[in-house]
Amino acid sequence: MRESIESLFHRNFAERGELGASISIWKDGEEILLAHHGWRDRDQDVPWDSRTMVPVFSATKGPAALTVLLALHNTGVSMHAKVSEIWPELTAAQNGLTYAQLLSHQSGLAALSPENRSNILNYSATREALEKQTPFWEPGKAHGYHPRTIGFLWDEVVRRLTKAPSLGQYWNENIADKLRIDFRIGNLSIGMIDRLASMYPPRTQRPSEEELPFYREIAKPDSLAAGAFSSPAGMRALSDINKLESLQAGLPALGGVGTAEGLAKFYQILAQGGQMDQVQVIPKPVVEAARNVLTEGPDLTLQLTTAFTAGFMKDPLEPDGSKHRSIFGPSLSAFGQHGAGGSHSFADPENGISFAYVMNQMETGILPNRKSLDLVEAVYAEFV
Repeated sequence: MRESIESLFHRNFAERGELGASISIWKDGEEILLAHHGWRDRDQDVPWDSRTMVPVFSATKGPAALTVLLALHNTGVSMHAKVSEIWPELTAAQNGLTYAQLLSHQSGLAALSPENRSNILNYSATREALEKQTPFWEPGKAHGYHPRTIGFLWDEVVRRLTKAPSLGQYWNENIADKLRIDFRIGNLSIGMIDRLASMYPPRTQRPSEEELPFYREIAKPDSLAAGAFSSPAGMRALSDINKLESLQAGLPALGGVGTAEGLAKFYQILAQGGQMDQVQVIPKPVVEAARNVLTEGPDLTLQLTTAFTAGFMKDPLEPDGSKHRSIFGPSLSAFGQHGAGGSHSFADPENGISFAYVMNQMETGILPNRKSLDLVEAVYAEFV
């Protein structure tokens, strides 16, 4: 007999060492499942509930990317226009870098050179470091995941396009607050801080076979992978994300916090073509940009095959059109972004589904793990 989604969710706690977590699933404009369990802290003093907010690391990139796309749309700038038109100081932009390439990890600025690494909490120093950085490949000719730097690149674009103080503030005030999405990029209120769970690094190292080339590469101090995950410098320990100064900084690549319900609602709007309650709240061209693949193939940072739209990930395809891997379910239309340690979120426009899983006990891996992937498979077994 098929195991229910909720029993699979609770099995993560009974058999896989989960500490606290929530899952939210939406279909055709309605939330069809919201479950939560566990604890916000390792001492098990504070129970985890449906309103618990938690850092989601790179799952922040989805809301951040949409913020850039909206800023471009609202100011009438084409995604294929040149970044140098508003940011001429950026060396990498001086040979025709476009916003589409910047959004899809093609800029060549996945890392900063060792002598050019500012601190991640110093925005102006990092902007200046990026401006003088020579790209690691010719922009637009390859792609490689930008785990940290892309947040500063996107942030500066939003600031210059909109005159907003930051990308995070633009997201918080113009998107999250207006659409009642329980997800924040910086500037947390006291009430939000009171709802925060603490993140805990992985207890063991168990990378999958597909991820081994990356782990071998990141162990080399002079590799692009090692540089990318330490550029800008600082926040060397995964637990540093719990520091209030890190969360309040509004780091668009990795510093967002939210609930599973908030992330799943965000992706449900995208799954519904930008509509919420039958009202077009995200322009259709923005949704199309989020869905359509811009680059696919060998990832120079992650050392595996990846595919990117304008700021979101998709499952890469084999030559016959089948999926190379299925972290976003079986549909070819699905897109989203996972986060370090296990958070996972995506939209599936074909089936009207959105999914989010957030947790605070991290696991090893640059891809989602079985805690969330088994749940994704169960969603499609039950609702599609």
